[in-house]
Amino acid sequence: MIHESQISLAFAVALIVTLALGPLTIPLLRRLKYGQSIRDDGPSRHLSKAGTPTMGGVMFLVGTVAAVLFAAWGNRDALVVLGVTLGFGLIGFLDDYVKVALKRSLGLRAREKLLGQVLLAALLGALAPTVLERGTAITVPFAALVVGESVILDPGPWLYIFFIIVVTVGVANAVNLTDGLDGLASGVTVAAAAAFIPIGLLVGRPGVSLAMAALIGGCLGFLFYNRYPARVFMGDTGSLALGGGLGAAAVLTGSELALPLIGGVFVLETLSVILQVFSFQVFGRRIFRMSPLHHHFELMGWSETKVVVTFWLAAVGFAILGLIGFVTG
Repeated sequence: MIHESQISLAFAVALIVTLALGPLTIPLLRRLKYGQSIRDDGPSRHLSKAGTPTMGGVMFLVGTVAAVLFAAWGNRDALVVLGVTLGFGLIGFLDDYVKVALKRSLGLRAREKLLGQVLLAALLGALAPTVLERGTAITVPFAALVVGESVILDPGPWLYIFFIIVVTVGVANAVNLTDGLDGLASGVTVAAAAAFIPIGLLVGRPGVSLAMAALIGGCLGFLFYNRYPARVFMGDTGSLALGGGLGAAAVLTGSELALPLIGGVFVLETLSVILQVFSFQVFGRRIFRMSPLHHHFELMGWSETKVVVTFWLAAVGFAILGLIGFVTG
């Protein structure tokens, strides 16, 4: 059984380990010349970031692993969330490695990345109903508030697996799209992950709460080095891992439909890209000055810090909204 003290311990261990890894990891990445390349068509102020060490997501991944193993060794739910996080992180690591070490600017082929993510998500979806004792029921947020009683959907095992693939792969890539400004993705993830701590406790899966506390500690430790002006970027190693972890937490707690609310900033970032591409392809016009959405505000004249802090605050609001939606589902 997980106690509240273990959840706090996981947070502290991840925070301390990640902070301690900074002075070791950042110089190593710099010596290896694992630097970030910058889009030529992006905001001009970003050009100065070229060469900043990337793949820094390994820092908070190591911190998260240490925290979960130290505070909750043997807890199945915590280890499952950790495993999915590391699995998606490995895909991101390979993508980053191909970019910065093998000098293939596009990294892994899109279908290679997608295949790996789909297989991981499908495995999670297949194990959840039986081995993980999750079942296939899905809670509809706000249902009790709107219609006076809870509404539970049960798509059955095969549709459920497909649903889990969409949810988990979707959130992983949404976090990846959000990782475009110093401290943005890590800060927004902190808010989203925080919502899953009470959710995990509420549904009797404290291991999920502990894993999320560890992820928060790792993100905050990383944020010390990733805040503006960033000394290191998380890379796909970090962003895909964070999304995978959030997806796994939603699956284990039955809050998959609340996840788009909890991670509302990620949804808005993704929608901005989809709408931009659709509008340009169909009408030959762009809706936003640039997508994802954070770049639109930059090109409107907002400072990077203003955009990031605004999105952090929005993330807190969405997390609270999603939590309320799940509780009243």
